[in-house]
Amino acid sequence: MRLHDSSNYYESIFLTMKGIDLQMERILTTFATIDLSSNRFQGKIPEVVGKLYSLKSLNISHNNLTGGIPSSLRNLTELESLDLSSNKLAGRIPTQLASLNYLSVLNLSNNQLSGPIPLGSQFNTFGNDSYSGNSGLCGFPLSESCSIDEAPEPTTPTGLIEGDDASSWFDWKLAMLGYASGVVIGLSIGYMAFVTGRPQWFVRMIERKQSRKLRRVIRRGRGSRRSL
Repeated sequence: MRLHDSSNYYESIFLTMKGIDLQMERILTTFATIDLSSNRFQGKIPEVVGKLYSLKSLNISHNNLTGGIPSSLRNLTELESLDLSSNKLAGRIPTQLASLNYLSVLNLSNNQLSGPIPLGSQFNTFGNDSYSGNSGLCGFPLSESCSIDEAPEPTTPTGLIEGDDASSWFDWKLAMLGYASGVVIGLSIGYMAFVTGRPQWFVRMIERKQSRKLRRVIRRGRGSRRSL
């Protein structure tokens, strides 16, 4: 049930926790958090979690979750806190998570994660505690450096050049490169044609001037002979 007053929307929900029915009233819809920590959940984190677009805090720590961290979490653009610690998550940390500009708390400790830690945005502000207990991780801020093959790639700012935006950005860049190349090539060809090929209009103009000068010299020569 949703209630409304002069300034905010609220929700009223019924929960059953530990066999006790609870009614929670007047909850601000702008406060969105999920805390499923310290349970016995097993399996993978579902990709559908990435559709909870208004989520600000997600805590599913201290469970038995396996698999990788889903890259769909990058869609949680309002997320401020993410705690996936003390599970059995494996694989790499998705580089897309570095596009979460509001993420201020991150805890991925005590898992089985490996590979480079993403660079960029908020990930540059997290300390060692966010990644402790993952012996396979490397890169900043850990003391374990990555090999050349594992070197992390910086993410694209605000995530985010995708879809039509990526296409228009790519087309614009190509257009600018094409324009610059066209100017350089055009000037080069023009210069070479001018120097080596001698444009016809320029040749005709020079020949006409030389012809006029030659006729004047001949006339002067004839005039001087007659005077003698």
